[in-house]
Amino acid sequence: MDDRPTKPVQKIQPDPTRPTLAPTLRRWLISAGSIVVLLTLAALVLWASEHRATPTQPSRFTAGGPTAVVGDTAAKGNVDISFNALGTVTSLATVTILSQISGRVTQIAFHEGQIVKEGDLLAEIDSRPYELALAQWQGQLIHDQALLEDAKIDLVRYQKLAETKAIPQQQLDTQVWLVKQDEGTVASDQAQVDTAKLNITYCHIVAPVSGIVGLRTVDVGNYVAPTNTTGIVVITQLQPITVVFPVAEDNVPQILKRLHANAKLPVTAYDRSGTVKLATGSLMATDSQIDPTTGTLKLKAQFANVDQTLFPNQFVTVQLLVDVLRDVTVVPASAIQRGASGSFVYRIDPDNTVTAQPVKLGPSSGDHVAVNSGLSPGDRVVLEGADKLRDRAKVVLRDGSSAAAKSPANSGPSLQHQRSQRGAQ
Repeated sequence: MDDRPTKPVQKIQPDPTRPTLAPTLRRWLISAGSIVVLLTLAALVLWASEHRATPTQPSRFTAGGPTAVVGDTAAKGNVDISFNALGTVTSLATVTILSQISGRVTQIAFHEGQIVKEGDLLAEIDSRPYELALAQWQGQLIHDQALLEDAKIDLVRYQKLAETKAIPQQQLDTQVWLVKQDEGTVASDQAQVDTAKLNITYCHIVAPVSGIVGLRTVDVGNYVAPTNTTGIVVITQLQPITVVFPVAEDNVPQILKRLHANAKLPVTAYDRSGTVKLATGSLMATDSQIDPTTGTLKLKAQFANVDQTLFPNQFVTVQLLVDVLRDVTVVPASAIQRGASGSFVYRIDPDNTVTAQPVKLGPSSGDHVAVNSGLSPGDRVVLEGADKLRDRAKVVLRDGSSAAAKSPANSGPSLQHQRSQRGAQ
């Protein structure tokens, strides 16, 4: 038995200066767990949003009751066959006023932009040099006329003397030719007198045509001459006036057929937008050949232009009326549908169902189109709501449906029927 005293067990105390890992690890685990939970919740939310059951979209052909539509009725009417093009207004006469004599301008008798009539005074040129020339030639004429009369008296005397052989025949012949010489001199003097009078007339420059005067190029005091190419002013005729426009070569036979039948083809001019009516006229002439670069033929129409709404070099939209189809079946253009098999309409049957009715279309005029086959006057057709229909679908008419077809409108140039004009732009 060991009698040595037992040493008490000494507990090891943690060093307060050394960091402890347990609390740090605990906090890290808590944070990591929170992140995992949040990510899991986010994934669940995302999965639920992607796999959420969406309500089935009803088909537009689902039979859930009749479809509300707007309808109209096919009727008989007239359809204009016309062609549209862009035209240029041209004047029948554009005259540059030139002086026919030389001299200084003493008066300008017009205002720029003024409407003048044929014969109105435009300008005056100093006529004094020409008046003096007239007086000189008149004096010369009197002198030579006196010589002529003296030669004629001598001729009569020589003729009597020659009968008695008192003078030689040669002297008589010389006197005969002297008289003719004096007659020529008198005639020349008379021509000079007439020329001087004409030059005085040229000093008063008048308008050769009626029209509008432009901006003048000379002022009072300027010296003008026939060699001045700029002239004094330019007069452009406004009444009547013409419009030149092209039509496609495919439409030329139809137009020429009407012209050869002596038909008067009306032409209406609108502004460039095709909305404002400017003037009405008629087809005047055609060009002599088709332009091979554009495949078009130029036509010329004439307008009275009473209110002067057309101005030279103005661009206008032209509508040429070639013919009128009378008493044909017409429907609004909005009723026409187009599919793989061609044009058709939804015809409203008496039992308020629709039938996809194929139609053969003719020309259009305004908002209406002619139907050559497939419809009869009195048939009801769908105007609005056709995109929700199918064959034999039930329909109900909304407010705004018309019991009768509207009259074809001709208030403006029809851009639906009018065939494309190559080169018109």
